[in-house]
Amino acid sequence: MPKVDVYDIERKKVGELELDEAVFGAEVKPHLLHEVVRAQLAGRRAGTHYAKERAAVRGSTRKLYRQKGTGRARRGQRRSPGMRGGGRTKAPVPRDYSIRPPRQVRRAALRSALSLFRQEGRLVVLDRFPLAEAKTRRVVEVLDRFEVDRGVICDAAVNATLRLAVRNLARTVFLPPEGLNVYDLLKADRLLVTRESVSALAAALRPTTRTGKPKTATRKTKAAGQGG
Repeated sequence: MPKVDVYDIERKKVGELELDEAVFGAEVKPHLLHEVVRAQLAGRRAGTHYAKERAAVRGSTRKLYRQKGTGRARRGQRRSPGMRGGGRTKAPVPRDYSIRPPRQVRRAALRSALSLFRQEGRLVVLDRFPLAEAKTRRVVEVLDRFEVDRGVICDAAVNATLRLAVRNLARTVFLPPEGLNVYDLLKADRLLVTRESVSALAAALRPTTRTGKPKTATRKTKAAGQGG
């Protein structure tokens, strides 16, 4: 199992932590990252665009003038797309752009993102992130120690002091373990996660079978291990 150093907010090493191989040592699959990020961005679209087609434009439907003999174009009704103020052809209508990949795909993509951060040395595990008061200046000092320009801080949602202190930062976000997502991770250069949140992520993202139980070794694998 991969091991990482654990630091306090003063960047002093206070121990080591074994990470779950299935969550932080998984194979990085770029196509899953692309699919989930695309779904997240699509879900942010309002889809409220609207333009009137000829049926929705106000105006008479009678023919403006006779077909022949005027020397002008063959005009129909005022609602025609060819007329000034007429309706648009194939106008956009409100729609839902959201895409929802399967749950297993979303979980696998998040495992890939966490494993990518660990492989590239951009995962920083903190023992705790205590703050006496919600001061953004204090958080900036910690980020400077760890050389974080654009980051994600992951801690339990009950740490309201930290959440309020990070709220004023433009390039760093606070996310609880249950809110960690692929898009915000890939935008960041470092992930600062507390020891408690590492355990929560491992428990939530560990691969499971269809019955919801954690995956175990197959019979062939067990037999091979006993034979060796």
